[in-house]
Amino acid sequence: MKPRNLKRIAFATSLGGLVTVSVAADLAPLPQPKFNTAMAEMGRFLFFDERLSGDAGLSCATCHNPQKGWSDGLPLSKGYPASEYFRNSPTLLNSGFKKRFMWDGRLDGADMGTLVRDMITEAHTMNMDGRLMQERLKQVPEYNAMWLKFRKDDINGMRVFNVVGEFVRSVNSKNAPIDRFLKGDQGALNGTQRAGYELFKGKAGCVACHNGPLGSDGNLHRTGVPENPAVTSEPLRHITMARYYATSGLPNYMMTHDDVGFQAISKNPKDKGKFATPSIRDLKYTAPYMHNGMLKTLDEVVDFYDKGGGSGAELKPLNLGDSEKRALVAFLESLSGDPVVVDKPKLPAYKVRAFGKN
Repeated sequence: MKPRNLKRIAFATSLGGLVTVSVAADLAPLPQPKFNTAMAEMGRFLFFDERLSGDAGLSCATCHNPQKGWSDGLPLSKGYPASEYFRNSPTLLNSGFKKRFMWDGRLDGADMGTLVRDMITEAHTMNMDGRLMQERLKQVPEYNAMWLKFRKDDINGMRVFNVVGEFVRSVNSKNAPIDRFLKGDQGALNGTQRAGYELFKGKAGCVACHNGPLGSDGNLHRTGVPENPAVTSEPLRHITMARYYATSGLPNYMMTHDDVGFQAISKNPKDKGKFATPSIRDLKYTAPYMHNGMLKTLDEVVDFYDKGGGSGAELKPLNLGDSEKRALVAFLESLSGDPVVVDKPKLPAYKVRAFGKN
């Protein structure tokens, strides 16, 4: 009988070859984050600065609010004024460890700067021209001084994206019971949570996709989450989705009324409905759940998976009892640490620049 929940890893031998072995998938403690402190400090200001958006009316924190688990607490994100977005705003916590960014997995997790550029410059998010952004920031003396702590040139739009990204790298979970447990503190989880952990790894099979430090395999899967009716019933959301498909090159996009997920990127119909496996850390703070916010509570999430997901899912029913469901929810809650809250700093003001003396 083939063991469940195995993943294959390769490691180098002393002779220079590679050996591939199968190991049981499991969660892992969150690594120590690495980031440039000076860059992250400037990025902290820029993350909250509305001047990074086209109309200077919203900031990164508008949709990734530290008070709401670094999301916005809404089923579907608002988007740039006069538009509405068609997917849920995911938490930014622990983003520095992700393999993929975006629900459809279209961005490489190793390129934080491109993620920030995408969010700042896209018309349906912050709608900012990078050249205008850099000129705005140059008019703030405090930002010029911060910049010179890690670079010796002028503020540059492309590098500003990396500065904001460096702050995002610094935003990570802290003091989660699961980390203490995985490092050997058996008392970090109570009996119910430990029972839930065994279900997570065993009967429920969650660990097959939710493994590693983030509780995510970084891959894309079809779970059959039902469509959020607001995407088609609210014209501004539908227009945003159609525009996104047009710019992605999805064939026949004007006749597409569902969120096709990874298919918009791969153009392969077999990828319709596939979405990136999200991190399951800090779930207490990041409801509602799934790519379209259709599940409001962890109880609903567990019920959904227990039934084998939705239409076309790559899942099978779990047949969990009520007590098992409660134990699994209790374990999922142990993946949340202390709230990670960063207050909005007092933003420095524009100052008049003297021509030829800057």
